[in-house]
Amino acid sequence: MVNNIFSEINCPITDDGWWASVLAEEETQSLEAMDWSGKVEESSRASSDWERAIALYRQDGIVELKVTGYNRGGLLVEGEGLKGFVPCSHLVGLAFKPAEDRRGDSLSVYVSRKLRLKVIECVPEECRMVFSERAALAEAGKRPAIFNTIHPGQLTNGEVTNVTEFGVFIDLGGVEGLIHISELSWGRVSHPGQVCQVGQHVKVQVMEVSPERGRIALSLKRLLPNPWELALARYPVNSIVPAVVTTLAPFGAFARLEEGLEGLIHASEIPLPPNKQIIDVLLPGQVVQVRVLQMESSRQRLSLSMKIN
Repeated sequence: MVNNIFSEINCPITDDGWWASVLAEEETQSLEAMDWSGKVEESSRASSDWERAIALYRQDGIVELKVTGYNRGGLLVEGEGLKGFVPCSHLVGLAFKPAEDRRGDSLSVYVSRKLRLKVIECVPEECRMVFSERAALAEAGKRPAIFNTIHPGQLTNGEVTNVTEFGVFIDLGGVEGLIHISELSWGRVSHPGQVCQVGQHVKVQVMEVSPERGRIALSLKRLLPNPWELALARYPVNSIVPAVVTTLAPFGAFARLEEGLEGLIHASEIPLPPNKQIIDVLLPGQVVQVRVLQMESSRQRLSLSMKIN
């Protein structure tokens, strides 16, 4: 079991709509094709089924259900009067999201298998029941205890259980929280796998808690100073400074001034010899001299130029 140690700090300030976007993106990635997977046809479900599901959710109980099908987002399960969906991100055997061309094969092996699950979402008015295999690894009753003690602003330790395109899931000792990709680093992150790996132990900050949805939003970057707060003072417009090329793109190159402070060198700002392309003159890891063209700290945007003369 992961050891949770909470300490008080100032509650973080989140951007407007941050939490809503986290939930929306997670659901888009995990619960596609909900018309047949996560949703239950209300006309075919007795009211006692929902009562039992709600009781299981509130008591943090464990139930064993049979896998009856799958789609690209996860598994359809049913049994004992219950029917719902298990997202890929909540399957123990799928630590990483399978590639598109192999996802069907990875999920097909689950059909007819029985899984020990916990209800992590039960929304009768939306006819939705969502289960988690990973949540069932923790003893029954653990989730309510954690939700009663955790709140925004706390620091806690956890273990990385899954890395997806939109973020990293962290086991907090019976409840999983999500570090959205935007909260992994002050710098640009192309994929969460660049920052975290499954099995890694990390310290995180709690940003938002939603007990009614069973969701906890976490941050890794807010444990570190925000480099953008002093960026303009450290790197005034027109100053010439060294930068490390991090990524090449058709429209230019990204370069890092310091950890968490990365900007774009547009293609028009890269001197190119005749008949040469960006990949012919720049390489990731290369140190170049750049001029600061524009700094928007509030929007975390930085424009650079290699035309320094």
